[in-house]
Amino acid sequence: MNENNEKKEQTSQNPHRRNPNPHRQNTETTSDQNTENKNPNFKKNKFKKPFFKNNKNNTNPNQNTQDSENPTTEPKNNNRNDRRKNPVTVSEEMSRSIQANLVAQDLRMNPWKMIDTNNNAKIRFTPLGGLGEIGGNMAVIETEDSAIIFDVGMSFPDETMHGVDILVPDFSYLHTIKNKIKAIVISHAHEDHIGGMPYLFKELKFPIYGTPLALAMIKNKFDEHGLRDDSKYFNFITKRQPYPIGDFIVEWVHMTHSIIDSCSLAIQTPAGTIIHTGDFKIDYTPIDGYGPDLHRLAYYGAKGVLCLFSDSTNSHNAGFTKSEATVGKTFQNIFMTTKGRVIMSTFSSNLHRVYQAMDQAIKHGRKICVIGRSMERNVETTRALGYIDIPDKHFIEVHEVPKYKDNEILIVTTGSQGETMAALFRMATDEHRHIKLKPSDVVLISAKAIPGNEGSVSELMNHILKSGATVHYADLPDMHVSGHAGQEEQKLMLRLVQPKFFLPVHGEYNHVVQHAKTAVSCGVDERNILLMGDGDQVEITPKYIKKVKTVKSGKTYIDNQNNITIDNDIVLDRQKLAEDGMVNIVAQISQESGRVLGKPVITTHGIVSGREMKKFTNDIELLIETLLPSMKPEALKDHRAIENEIRNAVRKHIVKFKKRYPLIIPIVFIV
Repeated sequence: MNENNEKKEQTSQNPHRRNPNPHRQNTETTSDQNTENKNPNFKKNKFKKPFFKNNKNNTNPNQNTQDSENPTTEPKNNNRNDRRKNPVTVSEEMSRSIQANLVAQDLRMNPWKMIDTNNNAKIRFTPLGGLGEIGGNMAVIETEDSAIIFDVGMSFPDETMHGVDILVPDFSYLHTIKNKIKAIVISHAHEDHIGGMPYLFKELKFPIYGTPLALAMIKNKFDEHGLRDDSKYFNFITKRQPYPIGDFIVEWVHMTHSIIDSCSLAIQTPAGTIIHTGDFKIDYTPIDGYGPDLHRLAYYGAKGVLCLFSDSTNSHNAGFTKSEATVGKTFQNIFMTTKGRVIMSTFSSNLHRVYQAMDQAIKHGRKICVIGRSMERNVETTRALGYIDIPDKHFIEVHEVPKYKDNEILIVTTGSQGETMAALFRMATDEHRHIKLKPSDVVLISAKAIPGNEGSVSELMNHILKSGATVHYADLPDMHVSGHAGQEEQKLMLRLVQPKFFLPVHGEYNHVVQHAKTAVSCGVDERNILLMGDGDQVEITPKYIKKVKTVKSGKTYIDNQNNITIDNDIVLDRQKLAEDGMVNIVAQISQESGRVLGKPVITTHGIVSGREMKKFTNDIELLIETLLPSMKPEALKDHRAIENEIRNAVRKHIVKFKKRYPLIIPIVFIV
């Protein structure tokens, strides 16, 4: 019995078996090779054709191919109605309705087909930061006569950039088009979108358009940099209201993100409408109750959008990003069970997160102490603007903390990225003037480490644990939620906007590649997608999109302690010192004899150990004594020529024996 069942299963799984019911209509789809893809960033895809489309050549892939060889097989009946028990007659009126609906569906799914392709207008889009990296966002969109800048952000240095606090985009290209730049438009107030503003304004000044919170935070930065008078360039916008700026008409569309007053941008250009999502997520239950303005995006989508620029940060994350409200539930559980002080650290701009912690503190009878310059400033700014409505009576100063019991205190502080100068790090290392961690404290790090900061966050957690305090970071699933869209939200954005062309932005290369794949799955022709890098300039018209050239881009290094830029060669010297060490050689050369007077003074850092120093010094002395007689007499009169020869000879020696490329500084005196 079992053997017979197995035979039946094998027969049913065999694709070449005779069809037991040759008259039964097969509904399996077939696939055809898509047209050749002209975009080298993508492989060819196969798109399935629905079985119900009119295709007289469609055949059943499971149809028995041996029927023609079997004389007992019944001849095929080409009359479809004869093969059905209840044939349906398709009237002429019904057929017309079907065709009309197909046309309507096509226009609904591809509203960009309404764009006038006889329009010869061109625009150019150039990202100058934010591609190939996380942060440092800045881009330019321009016509022949006008240009606007999208955001001017900052990013963080890696561990090799010694003494560098932040990075801002290279502004060189802006200088070449400065005469046609009409304005800077700001999407939201995060540091990676406004952090470079004061450094740009020290070189170039333009009108700035943005929401009240974004401009208020830019004003705080201008005040710190001695640019107080430059607030005269501010233009406060109203959402859903169009603003003519040069050849463009710009509208701010409310969007949910991890900061208040975040917006997408709808830009009407001579070539067509552009939608720039900015950083976004689709949060249906935001803390302030203002959900994303999907209706406005759909409005523009129905009219026909030429190109969509969309946030790619979380393009690898399947599903939807969790609502910010989920963090509040985690906070509630912690406040209910904690008997000691609660110390919460997050990004100082994540004000909805800060508000949720404060709200739980008030509900559980705790006073609020805000510590850290940027946190104090941002909280006061949002309270002044009315975004956070908490009376003064709930706040205390840091010196008042000892007056209250531990279970009556919430401390909100900076330092979630492990910054050594931030308040939380100084608390954890007993360096803070007022607050020392103790075993009863519960520390909440409600943020994710920015790429490159993982080591700093780990070091911070080690210090907290050594103090005896409890720390929650990644151990609780809803201690932090992202402010960026997952794949399903990206799909929703693509379906709402239905663009003809698509440029994934804001993310590393692997992020934009994945976002492009998501766009293809939502019906965007992969030939209409370009993957860009910083400095790539793309030309967009109603007919095509293409890369036309590359402009200068890169990073400017900033010493944030002194608010000054650092030259590239200084950073390179620091890297070389850290990686390969330094050799310093001071020697006196006789002009008459061309020989070394006395012994050269040789010092090294990071090249040889103390026990090897004597041999190394003797080798260098011998090297110099051998080198000088081989030089031309006129060269021995030029100290710079001698220094160059010594530098080259010492470098070859160290590379040969130490496999290092140190910084070599010879100093020669000719006497």
